[in-house]
Amino acid sequence: MFIVYLIITAMILAFTTWNIITEKDWKVQAGDAMVLIPLLLRIFLVK
Repeated sequence: MFIVYLIITAMILAFTTWNIITEKDWKVQAGDAMVLIPLLLRIFLVK
């Protein structure tokens, strides 16, 4: 189950990062960054 959680989280991380790179509107980039930061914290703090 832990592997499935990491796979789903990694997919969301990849899609969010791709959207930040390709998006031109800074407001959308800011919204994606607000998703990205807690997601990275969850990945790094998983025990």
